[in-house]
Amino acid sequence: MKKILIIRFSSIGDIVLTTPVIRCVKEQVLGAEVHFCTKAAFRNIIASNPYVDKVFCLENSLKDLLLQLKAERYDLILDLHNNLRTRVLKSRLGRPARSFDKLNYQKWLLVKFKINRMPDVHIVDRYLATAAPLGVQNDGEGLDYFIPEKDEIDLSTLPASHQKGYYAIAIGAQHYTKRLPVDRLIELCEKINGPIVLLGGKEDVPIAHMIEVFFTSEPYHSHESPNPANRTIIYNACGKYNLNGSASLVRQAQAVFSHDTGLMHIAAAFQKKIYSIWGNTVPAFGMYPYTKDFEVMEVKNLYCRPCSKIGYTKCPERHFRCMREINFDFQLPEVDHLA
Repeated sequence: MKKILIIRFSSIGDIVLTTPVIRCVKEQVLGAEVHFCTKAAFRNIIASNPYVDKVFCLENSLKDLLLQLKAERYDLILDLHNNLRTRVLKSRLGRPARSFDKLNYQKWLLVKFKINRMPDVHIVDRYLATAAPLGVQNDGEGLDYFIPEKDEIDLSTLPASHQKGYYAIAIGAQHYTKRLPVDRLIELCEKINGPIVLLGGKEDVPIAHMIEVFFTSEPYHSHESPNPANRTIIYNACGKYNLNGSASLVRQAQAVFSHDTGLMHIAAAFQKKIYSIWGNTVPAFGMYPYTKDFEVMEVKNLYCRPCSKIGYTKCPERHFRCMREINFDFQLPEVDHLA
């Protein structure tokens, strides 16, 4: 038996992107016992994964975590985060280890000088390359996301207008420059012109409320016209569900609109039709939806993109053209009961 530790501390999307490694190691390495180490805040992303035998969490103390991991005597550590803390862990554990190449120099070239030396390889396949010495190969089964039954959302609890089909928009992102401004989100909702579920955390509630208010005022709200096909109808789910609940709503959506963020990768795990919205970051970083059915919405050949590999609290150039000039030119799959 081989006891293998996979490390990825954060964040939501990055952890979801490691799931093919977890599955392939468990299924392809004879007798593998797979452990996963992440931050406590992200434990539930992995807790229901049937390919993980044990989950360890970084809470307050790296020292406490180290003591727990030392007792396991791992045969191999796969470090899919590769930062200072994971390097300290590997050093102190003193076990054989392989580390994911973050390609920081290539990212720096792309951000600083717009010189693209990034390989045309998705980050999932780069993660899998870390496990290649184990004989692990990509099984082609994509990403995993497992929702506990208690967190599944019964669509009968949604407004009647949304119970037979809807489109989901994940309105949030960790950084401002990865999010559409509220007026452009409203424009997107107008373009969709059907039942929409807004998804996000508590931090997204104020923006979601503004969108909701816009579409519950005239001319979008009409007691005489109950047909969802005739107008945009908003169900504001931001802050109402935990991550698994939001994932359940993503799974049951007809299509998903999302910024470069965790719910986009969860949507890819469920093989949803994805409209992927990019601002200051670019798909060339290798973190576009890991699925076949997606469309990228971005302003190509903008001189300042990408301005960061992560994001900013405001546009460094002050014009925010990367989000302001995105063309909402797309064809929607029909909601089932409107087809």
